Amino acid sequence: MKRQGIRPRIKLGIDLPGSTDDFRRVLPFRRSWVAIVILAVFDGVFLIPAVTVFQQASSEWGRLDDLFDLVGALFSTAWLLGWSTAPLIMTTVLALMLFGREVVRARPGTVEIFTGFPVLGISFVHEAAKMRNLRFEEPLKKSGKAWRGKHAVFDYGANAVAFGSNIDGDEFISLKHQLEAATGTKFRHGEATEAELSGEWEADPLAKAAPEPQLSDPVVSDQSLSIASPSTLALIIANLVPVVGAAFFGWNLGEVMVLYWAESAVIGIFNVAKIIVIGKYFAFLAVPFFMGHFGGFMAVHFLFIYGFFIKGPQDGMSADLAEVAQLFVHLWPALAALFISHGLSFFTNFLGRGEYRGRTVNSQMGEPYKRIVFMHLVLIFGGGLTLVVGGATPILIIVIGLKIWFDIKAHLKERQPV
Repeated sequence: MKRQGIRPRIKLGIDLPGSTDDFRRVLPFRRSWVAIVILAVFDGVFLIPAVTVFQQASSEWGRLDDLFDLVGALFSTAWLLGWSTAPLIMTTVLALMLFGREVVRARPGTVEIFTGFPVLGISFVHEAAKMRNLRFEEPLKKSGKAWRGKHAVFDYGANAVAFGSNIDGDEFISLKHQLEAATGTKFRHGEATEAELSGEWEADPLAKAAPEPQLSDPVVSDQSLSIASPSTLALIIANLVPVVGAAFFGWNLGEVMVLYWAESAVIGIFNVAKIIVIGKYFAFLAVPFFMGHFGGFMAVHFLFIYGFFIKGPQDGMSADLAEVAQLFVHLWPALAALFISHGLSFFTNFLGRGEYRGRTVNSQMGEPYKRIVFMHLVLIFGGGLTLVVGGATPILIIVIGLKIWFDIKAHLKERQPV
């Protein structure tokens, strides 16, 4: 499929008999039982570990005695979220092969092809005036459309759109006349116009067709952020809270490390929101996958930080859950400041400056790691220095200062114009 020129408008759709469409015809899929059996076997192979881990996670959540148990339950749940994406896709495709159908609907000026299950699916909406060369085809046996058998095809922009399966010639002729009557359009023959072939598609295949840009639409700013921009100032203020805690309230290295672990979690939360903005419908699959690998990373990371910087290596990794919860309660002012800072950046930069434009889901899923890994390398190095020196408050403040410097540098670099 060529990703240029005009494209259909794509939306989640509901198909019910007795709709207001002038024309509606249900076209069941042709079933390939060999493909169904093969996919069912693969789906079963992927479902077995998912069921096993689900049972393990359920058992772990039922016996939370200490921090080690909680981290184990969180890691199992995260693994399950990431792994389940594959069987979820295969199960959906399998159900579609067994029960799916296409529904062709038409009204004045519009032809809509609904693909999915009875009632719920995805609709592809085409302008009838831009449909060309509606024809009847029988594909080659080894082609990608062989499963359809004889079917209908029309050209739309740079692409050919196929629909129906096992349609005979008389049914096709009747279908063509009914579509033309319902749309009030006689489908033209010939090549596409230059306008119908120009323009690139959006990165997201499930995004709605992009409207013409308006003056009020956010665009990616061509100006870099400065140290005096609101989001940068908010980031600086939020990062100064631990300095106050260390200087006046006796916060130690362990508490600061836990605080910055929590900031990583905040970054992950807003990254989920970014994936939803970028991916739209695709986020239903992308978000669980991201939460799976990021959640597993965060769970093990917290166990390391708590065991090494709070309890100390000599006391092991276990801790009472009430004690862990009290630590977060103690840090709530700094946590709130960091959440507000990253929230302000999300709304003013990612949405307000249009930073979401041109980004893909794949690149966004890896975005938090660039900042988090670099930030924590600084913290671990500084934390080790603090432990060697003896945990003096001046050294701890220097460590926090290094973190602030690298944080601001990353924040500004991320928003430089391309």
